[in-house]
Amino acid sequence: MKFTSNSLWLATTVIVSLLNTANSYTITVDAHAEECFFENVEADTKMGLKFEIAEGGFLDIDVTITGPDGSVITKGERESSGVYTFSAPTSGKYTYCFSNKMSTMTPKVVMFNMEIGEAPSKPSGKEEADHNKLEDMIKELATTLKTVKHEQEYMQVRDRIHRDINESTNSRVVMWSIFEASVLLVMTLGQVYYLKRFFEVQRVV
Repeated sequence: MKFTSNSLWLATTVIVSLLNTANSYTITVDAHAEECFFENVEADTKMGLKFEIAEGGFLDIDVTITGPDGSVITKGERESSGVYTFSAPTSGKYTYCFSNKMSTMTPKVVMFNMEIGEAPSKPSGKEEADHNKLEDMIKELATTLKTVKHEQEYMQVRDRIHRDINESTNSRVVMWSIFEASVLLVMTLGQVYYLKRFFEVQRVV
């Protein structure tokens, strides 16, 4: 298949537009709070939500996705990360909510991506078959690029979380070692003092 300048321009435009439909956010959900986001989409549009808890408590949060009629499409409790994908059953406003109401005092930092696909188009004639085939290839490439981009972002988050855990563990080990050394020193000084007093009493007797 040959790619003309118009085809390359179309490919670039479609890829950029598809990449722009994947919105990346980082939010802080306070204790006893809930943060919600909305998207207006057409029926049969592919939708996706990918999230991960970056900081806070046990790294868990409640997630709920509801449709235009208020029905719950999917729900997760105390999730640390997740991927939800579905096709919109009806046209209207869809709501994504992150709830931290179960936490008494710890806020949670949530990193997530909302992906909204293109609305389904009507079947085209034979003249546009090649054109649609090219668009499908470009969309597949754009989807792969978005997946790689998101995985890199999540890997950075995971690396930071693991590094913080390791540093916290190392700090606790150091503090415990200092505590043990202090106890041993106190016990040693106590034993020396006790033996010294014992021999002084024996000498006096």
